[in-house]
Amino acid sequence: MTRQDLRRLIVLLVVFALAAVVVAVPRWDLRLGGLRFERGGEGPLGLRLGLDLQGGIQLIYEAEGVHPTPEQMEGVLGIIERRVNAFGVAEPVIQQMGANRVLVQLPGIREVEEAKRLIGETAKLEFKWRHFNPDGSFEDRETGLTGDDLVRAYPGPHPNMPGLWVVNIEFNSRGAGIFEDLTRKIGGTNDQIAIFLDDHELVSPVVRSVIVGGRAFIEGRDFTPQRARTIAIQLESGRLPIPLRIVQEQTVDATLGRDALQRSLVAGYIGAGLVALFMLLYYRLPGVVALVALTIYTVVALAIFKLIPVTMTLAGIAGFILSVGMAVDANVLVYERLKEELRAGRSLLAAIEAGFQRAWPSIRDSNISTFITCAILYWFGSRLGASLVVGFAVTLFIGVAVSMFSALFASRTLLRLAGASVLGRRRALFLPLLQQAAPEAIGPLGRRA
Repeated sequence: MTRQDLRRLIVLLVVFALAAVVVAVPRWDLRLGGLRFERGGEGPLGLRLGLDLQGGIQLIYEAEGVHPTPEQMEGVLGIIERRVNAFGVAEPVIQQMGANRVLVQLPGIREVEEAKRLIGETAKLEFKWRHFNPDGSFEDRETGLTGDDLVRAYPGPHPNMPGLWVVNIEFNSRGAGIFEDLTRKIGGTNDQIAIFLDDHELVSPVVRSVIVGGRAFIEGRDFTPQRARTIAIQLESGRLPIPLRIVQEQTVDATLGRDALQRSLVAGYIGAGLVALFMLLYYRLPGVVALVALTIYTVVALAIFKLIPVTMTLAGIAGFILSVGMAVDANVLVYERLKEELRAGRSLLAAIEAGFQRAWPSIRDSNISTFITCAILYWFGSRLGASLVVGFAVTLFIGVAVSMFSALFASRTLLRLAGASVLGRRRALFLPLLQQAAPEAIGPLGRRA
């Protein structure tokens, strides 16, 4: 065993061990280099089960009559997420599609109309007068100032204190009048202007003096650029009346999903067993190496699915199973080249290296083609709201990428280790069983071809 082989083996063992820990622990909370990982789900091996496995509803909303900016869409996503969380949906999926669409997946939901009403309402932004009583208690009084009166909200640097940030706000003529009267009443007192978005308090600043003209800024000691930007987005989202209309609605039965999951698992077990049997009986020792590498591939791929995390729908499972077949196919290409090199009279280690080198162009080209296909499927699926297509593309892409690591690193390392051990003295173990007794071809002049 060379030092390079030893280093490769150590790397392989470390990667496998870390991946096995991730797969084995259903839930975890790790801090690595300042990064926080909080992952896990309720499905097999802690993977998140997708909408079509749990049942529920999928909705696609589109902004109607307006062309929202990226900041406005970000605000809409935040509002929907807060409303869905308040609704008590477990592991929802909320993501933007294109420039003006939002995908919402609600696993396990049954009150479809209630969920649609909750999500579809325009955000309610209110400015209230928080009056403090002599005993220290307070009451929030209505002012009539709402998000309809807000023209603009945007972050910016503090005009008088460098290094600090504020949220600038501008009201229309009606709002400017109400705001001026309100600030005249509470300016210089301990009373505050409490700003609520969907009955959730965003911020409650004090007023130092009367403000005329409908322009002001909100400051705070904790106002970092990101904090100021977040508040501005929330105010803009509440102010902007973005009408949302449902362009696609899909319900999934949970029983059908569970049955399909069980059948998919049974099909996967049968397929994996047949592949393993073929590799062992036909390729012998290289077949054993392929199965070990395939085990490493499976563990690493599942670990990546949990770390991202990937929501495993039925289409996603299909993409993963397909990538398993492609991982085996890469090993078959290598072993066929290995067979040819051994029959040509090369030494075992030289034949192993030559086999991988000759098989690499075919593996590379086929996988690059698959990557391109996955990218196209992902793009179209994201644009058209076909989450099943997106799940298939993501799992297939990850699986093929890991299969390249499995075939070209894991299989190569393990096969070289086997060739350098006592097993390498028995070249017959590295040749397919049905071809070991095949006679060598004789040329027309009596020379061996």
